[in-house]
Amino acid sequence: MPNIFLRPNKDEAVRRFHPWIFSGAIQRMEGQPVDGDTVEVFGPKGDYLATGHFSAGSSIAVRLFSFEKTEAGLDFWIKRLGAAFHYRKSIGLIGKAETTCFRLIHAEGDGLPGLIVDVYGATAVVQCHSVGMHRQRQFITEALLEIGGGVVTAVFDKSKETLPPNYASKVSNGYLAGQANGQEVVENGHVFFVDWELGQKTGFFLDQRDNRQLLGRYVEGKSVLNSFCYSGGFSVYALAAAAKLVHSVDVSQKAIDWTKKNLALNNFDPDVHSCIAEDVQKYLQDCPVYEVIVVDPPAFAKNISKRHNAVQGYKRLNAAAIKR
Repeated sequence: MPNIFLRPNKDEAVRRFHPWIFSGAIQRMEGQPVDGDTVEVFGPKGDYLATGHFSAGSSIAVRLFSFEKTEAGLDFWIKRLGAAFHYRKSIGLIGKAETTCFRLIHAEGDGLPGLIVDVYGATAVVQCHSVGMHRQRQFITEALLEIGGGVVTAVFDKSKETLPPNYASKVSNGYLAGQANGQEVVENGHVFFVDWELGQKTGFFLDQRDNRQLLGRYVEGKSVLNSFCYSGGFSVYALAAAAKLVHSVDVSQKAIDWTKKNLALNNFDPDVHSCIAEDVQKYLQDCPVYEVIVVDPPAFAKNISKRHNAVQGYKRLNAAAIKR
């Protein structure tokens, strides 16, 4: 592996197991690492610190995935993904009929920067945010099939949208193992159709699970607007909690179609729900008054240079929702 040596006083964060090394912390390199290479990192005095993936041209030059020497072969990935699997199992996310979808790997949170793995039934959806992680996809796939005694039987790579453009232009989304094996999952007892092949992110916003459950505490007997509804997650929870009326709004017709599908899967009365394919900002200008409004928009800013416009956009959006 190429070796990277840090400047004096730039090694403290790594010794505290911080997973990033910024380009300004590098004093010199031995070898000529290219984007995605696995590299070893050493302190100013030459002592080993960590192993990670090199990112050429990025302010975060190395994303660290091990603080012990490793060749990062199949055994490494089985051990690391297996630890994440058993942790999820210990807190009740695996093996329960009422929830069959969960996040298995949450990047830095699981010590694997640049890697997201969401599990939907028997399919693991892998989303790599760095070239280094994507180059390990075969090891990751084999490890996913190995851990958990056959819980995962198919692996789908959904990385094209999240990789650097130059690299992404040469890759395609697709199955790394197995094939489509059913796209209906259960979350807190509610059934959802998840299209991980064509949907946003990995197919479903698993990070909103607790917020969807929380919504049920506030909506009984009330009128609810689910703006930016995507596939209707909040709408399903609101109807299950006996909301008297739910409207789901999204500019995407495909999202509205997914919402209708999920409402049908849960056998809700169509008379208490409407799906509306329209821009949310425009809809809020002349819509009815609701007692509860869910406002969960997509990111308005993809980088810091867009922050000011994004903040103004959020202010306008929230002000319009509060008026209604």
